[in-house]
Amino acid sequence: MLTIPINTVSAGSPAQKSSQPSVEIEKVRYCLYARKSSEDDERQALSIESQINEMRRLAEREGIEIAEIRRESHSAKASGKRPEFNKLVSDIRMGLFSGIITWAPDRLSRNAGDLGSLVDLMDQGRLHDIRTYGQRFRNSPNEKFLLMILCSQAKLENDNRRLNVKRGQKTKAEMGIRPCMAPLGYLHQKGFGRNNKAIIDPIRAPIIREVFERVANRGWSGRQLMKWMAGEGNFTTRSGKRANLSIIYRMLSNEFYYGYYEYPSGSGNWYLGNHEPIITKELFEKAREQLKTAPKNWGVNDFEYTKLFTCGVCGANVTGEEKFKTLADGTKKRYVYYRCNNARLNKCKEKYIKEEVIAEQMLEIISKADLSGLPIREKIAEEIRRYKRFAVDVLNQQSVDVKVSDLDIRKHTQHLFLSGKPEERREVLEGLKGKIMVKASKVCLEL
Repeated sequence: MLTIPINTVSAGSPAQKSSQPSVEIEKVRYCLYARKSSEDDERQALSIESQINEMRRLAEREGIEIAEIRRESHSAKASGKRPEFNKLVSDIRMGLFSGIITWAPDRLSRNAGDLGSLVDLMDQGRLHDIRTYGQRFRNSPNEKFLLMILCSQAKLENDNRRLNVKRGQKTKAEMGIRPCMAPLGYLHQKGFGRNNKAIIDPIRAPIIREVFERVANRGWSGRQLMKWMAGEGNFTTRSGKRANLSIIYRMLSNEFYYGYYEYPSGSGNWYLGNHEPIITKELFEKAREQLKTAPKNWGVNDFEYTKLFTCGVCGANVTGEEKFKTLADGTKKRYVYYRCNNARLNKCKEKYIKEEVIAEQMLEIISKADLSGLPIREKIAEEIRRYKRFAVDVLNQQSVDVKVSDLDIRKHTQHLFLSGKPEERREVLEGLKGKIMVKASKVCLEL
């Protein structure tokens, strides 16, 4: 408190009769508050340091003493969301400050809640003065009213801008342009930003199509896809990271890939996009159906023959199990067995069967089975034809018959089952006419 004493004159003078006691005038303690957020509507505002420099020069001209400087990088659209502003209001309420100096009224508030806090502090006599670059607001009806008008105008601008943005986004959605970043597998037209037509990514789109096909046609799990995409698929995100399970499952549930999208998400408003689909809706639905029936236990190992055989005793699926044996030299050897999963009978009597025994018996079955309906028959035939042309053109084997016979198909099918990739073996087994069963520790094909 600054005390200004009134001079006392000598006795008998006229001034002695009008002498008054000492008058106490409260000195305003100012806090400089500077704010700027990274949102589009505030990009044109002065930077925080520029605001501080301008208001320091104003304080020096006006003889204002700045007790403390507060900086904040948050939007003022919503009330109670700015830590430094909330602390400033609390400090004014406690009597640490009684004035605020800031660049403009909208630096303090763009919402009704924070504006109400400032006006309440004025009404309570705790906030005496608000200084901006060109205006001053004190605890008087007119000045408080002007402050409320200016801050309300800032709120009105925010509300109108929000409505205009929503209206523009809805218009884009109706035009077939999803107003947000396109998912992996698409790129945005160069130079037009993320709100324009999405075009096919020539590198990632074929891999994503293959992902849906492997799930829909082969029943691949998320972990199988993740391993394949990190290895043979060589798939990375736009930031160069590997695709994790979360990315893969979001990808498999995104309707954008077959041409449709929901906007906003969860609104139930669906639009037909003007982008080129990567997959068909039928492939998408088939993959989704496979995911519903896929096993949820991610900790299990992937065995080659699971979900392909059924138990000959109870009709349940046959599942794989691995065991390890420590040898005399200290190394461990891995053994894989297949057994009934006991899903239908609590204790099925069907015995275990070794993986190598299954391979031997399956070769015998393939040698006698009907391969006319094999899904990869044409693929196998093309590989045989290519090899025979290579033998004639490169190896100069003139006696090679370039025609593909049933025997050629059968031998190559056995070769794929023995030396092919795991997915090729599964394709061979899935294409056999009949039901593959394990009964009495033997594999049989039931027509």
